This record gives sequence, C-alpha cells and structure tokens, in this order.
Amino acid sequence: MRPEIVLLALVLTAPAAGDEVSTEFGGHMKIGALAQGYPSDSVIRDVAGSDSLGTSLELRLNLAANSGSWSFDAAWQLVGLHAETLPLTGSPSDERRLFDLTDVIDDGDEHAYLHRLDRLWLGYASEKAVIRVGRQALSWGNGLAYTPMDIVNPFDPAAIDTEYKTGDDMLYLQYLQDNGNDVQAAWVARRNPVTGKAETDVATVAVKYHGFAGTREYDLLVAKSYGDPVLGLGFSRGVGGAVWGSDVVVTDTATGTELQFVTNLLYSWVWFERNMSGVLEYYYNGFGQPGKRYDPLSLAGNPALVARVARGESFTLGRHYLAANVLVEMTPLWTLTPTLLLNIEDPSAMLQLVTGYSLSDEMTLLASINVPIGARGTEFGGIESGLQNRYIAQGAGLFAQFAWYF
Repeated sequence: MRPEIVLLALVLTAPAAGDEVSTEFGGHMKIGALAQGYPSDSVIRDVAGSDSLGTSLELRLNLAANSGSWSFDAAWQLVGLHAETLPLTGSPSDERRLFDLTDVIDDGDEHAYLHRLDRLWLGYASEKAVIRVGRQALSWGNGLAYTPMDIVNPFDPAAIDTEYKTGDDMLYLQYLQDNGNDVQAAWVARRNPVTGKAETDVATVAVKYHGFAGTREYDLLVAKSYGDPVLGLGFSRGVGGAVWGSDVVVTDTATGTELQFVTNLLYSWVWFERNMSGVLEYYYNGFGQPGKRYDPLSLAGNPALVARVARGESFTLGRHYLAANVLVEMTPLWTLTPTLLLNIEDPSAMLQLVTGYSLSDEMTLLASINVPIGARGTEFGGIESGLQNRYIAQGAGLFAQFAWYF
C-alpha cells in the first residue's frame, strides 16, 4: 500500500470516539497571467522568443477538522500551467519530499496539468504541547525579504503571491512554558532525487527556542540540514515607533563555515491621511559569490551556493543586499507597494510595483510590474551564459492575478 494512503487512514481514524467534530471547508480559484520580455542577447529567447505570455489556473480546496484535542488539515490543488518557458521553470514536483502527493494529469513542452496535496497533517494539542505530523508549512526567523533562519522552503524575495507556503512532510513539536517562552522542533524527511529513497543526509532536524527578555524577543536555533550543522541567533525589539529584527545563522559545510546575517526595521505611519508601512532590510549571504563573478565556471567553483539555489533554499548569487518597500493604503480597498531588491556590489536591482485591490469580500485582484535594472554580467541585469555575448537575462514583466474565495 502507498505510504500516503496509510497516513490518510491514520488521520481519519485518530479522533477519539464520542468527541464532537467541527469542520471548516473553503478554498479559492486563482487565474494568473505573466507577460515577460527578453532582450536580444538573452539565451531565453531561444526557447521563448522575444516575449512570452504564461497563464495559470489554480483551484485550492481546504478542509480543517477539530475534535477535542485533535485537529486535521488538508489542502488539495488542481493546477494548470501554460508557458513557453515551462521547460526552463518546470512545474510543481514532490521529487525531494518524503511522499509523492503530486499526480501529473498531462504535460508537454508548454503545458502541465496536475493535482496535488499541499497540506495533509494530523495534530494533537494539550495545554502546553503541540504535535503535528504530515505535510505542513513552517516559518521561522525575523527576516522579511531575506530569511536565512527560515531553513525549510523559504519564499523567493521577489515572489508576488505569498498567501501559502508549499508544504513539506515533517514532524513538528512545540512545548509552551509557563513564562510564555516555547521550544519548537521539526524533523523534515526527504528523498534523494537521484536515488528516489529517503536518506538522512537530505533531511532537516531543527530545534528553536523562542524567549522573552523584557520587551525583547529572541530565538536560538540548532539544526542539521542536508548534513550541515546550523546555529542561529535572532532577536526583535521595539525602537521608538519601529520594530527592529535581526538573525545571524552560521552553517558548517564541507567546504567551510559560512555566515548569513539579516537586519531590518519595520515602521508604520500615516501620511496625507493614508496608512503606510515601510521596511528597510540589509542581508549578508556568506554563500554568495565573491568578486561579483556569476559566469558558469565561477559558479561551478561554489557548490554550496549552487546546491542551495537548486533546492530552493537561496535565491541570491551575491553577498550584500538591500531590500526596501513601502505599502501605501491608497483607499481601504486598494494598496500600492513599491519594492526594491538591490545587489549592492554589482550594482543591480529588481524594481517592483505591486498593487492589490479588493473587488468584494470574495474577490481580489493582484498585479505587479517587475523591472530588472543593471548592466550585463550583473545579477539582475543578466548573468553570463557561457556563450559569447549571450546572457541569462530578462526584461520588464507584468503579472496579474484574479482570485475568488469561497
């Protein structure tokens, strides 16, 4: 019998007999489009042409159930993708996850139709302890755009739709102390994509202690992820009317010890009768390329960085970054958020203008303009492809998404 069927059977039979079961059902349908241009010297033009239009359709059904101390959560997705760049970007896959809960209905060079389970977990909670097992999401750390302490499936800093993190198969534990502090632990089991077997050297085991010291909060992290020991220290506190947060993460790899550091300020204010919220963040990535060299040969000499990018743990190639954004509430239903992601050393940047509009209680519109800035050879301007005078580069892009919730 398939392992996921066994897990589902455990989920359905776990609540104690006689307990009243409450359920909540909902979901959404999202229709998205991405129009993207490519400069004349971009190798992506060989696949997509001078410009491309990608479309997506996602139906998500969420089911939550509670019975006494027991809880259950499941989310099923039906996804349709069409894009000329699909051979480069790929479609959602569970090749690294412990359970393969993704089934491809049909795929081709420019399309993919699939359905998958993004959540499937069973939980038990007492007055001081929480246990959850199954496919779930986890977020740690004080980073806002760049999140080095979020060692399990972090978001891309340039992601527009961040409503749901993709779930991973894990055991999650939490213990609450009387003073408000808590200990969290997670074991994320994975399969080696080469062998297809579950292996300990591709798993993540982590323990994080979250505590309070007066008005300050702090985090202590001890982990082992993909065979590398990881230590982390973070804190957050109020400074004037702002919130200041920082994380330091040290990873011991086969090629050396690398440090990551993020610090940010979050501040909210009212200007011209409009609510505003701003973020300023600095990020240092010790795994990044020294000397601003992003050509294939130079990247091949940095296997620790390449592995993290391939696994979706890192989304940066350089070392020093600055992120800034301001969310402006134009009206109670309409927001504008200009965002800058800057590679300080290149220098190059991604400039985004994101807007969100609430059409009704059940319908929203999300859109963005994305403009890369920088000379050829820089991270955002287009890195070298290994072919003479050809770059992995893209021009301006326009994203739009309509969402209906039920």
